[in-house]
Amino acid sequence: MKTLLVANPKGGSGKTTLAVNLAAMLAQQGNNVRLLDLDRQQSAQIWLSRRPTQLPAVWPYHADTPSATRAGWLIIDSPAGVHGKMLARMLKLAQYVLVPMGTSLFDREAGMVFVTALKEEKAVRKERVRLGVVGMRVAPRTWAAQQIEAFYTGHGLPVVTMLQDTQAYVKAAFEGKGIVDLPVRQTLREREQWQTLMDWLSRDE
Repeated sequence: MKTLLVANPKGGSGKTTLAVNLAAMLAQQGNNVRLLDLDRQQSAQIWLSRRPTQLPAVWPYHADTPSATRAGWLIIDSPAGVHGKMLARMLKLAQYVLVPMGTSLFDREAGMVFVTALKEEKAVRKERVRLGVVGMRVAPRTWAAQQIEAFYTGHGLPVVTMLQDTQAYVKAAFEGKGIVDLPVRQTLREREQWQTLMDWLSRDE
């Protein structure tokens, strides 16, 4: 099972939005998808409880279920404040780490401290984990997007995509859906931004 960790110790960075939409996208492609919610607020678990049964299944992860290690994807929505030994344990499981980043100066500075700590972890140093940044609530081709791109690529970190802040994410979350589960005509812009991320994930295949 491929494991992807969504991590940023700062609360409100967009971890759950990224995690649940990624899970929905992978499920839509026919993958066996498990979602592990380690955040205290359990927002991803609430999303799972709302997910319509007629949509491609995203399963909660339980280590003792027979299909828990079956081929597919495990998406981990990490808790706020994750660091130290907990972070190291999660990285031992993961092949991919996505770090959602906001656009403010405070988001950037806090995020860079975390990314610096990440790059010092053995799994990242040995390149056993692919690390990428996702710009959250930022429109592509704007000044803010340019600043994120320049800052993180300047520190040797790929900016995988920019996800614009739209009401489609709010609507989808209330219904236990991802962007990919909404009508195509309503989400063309969002789907284009997500395709860049899916292309990044598929490079190893």
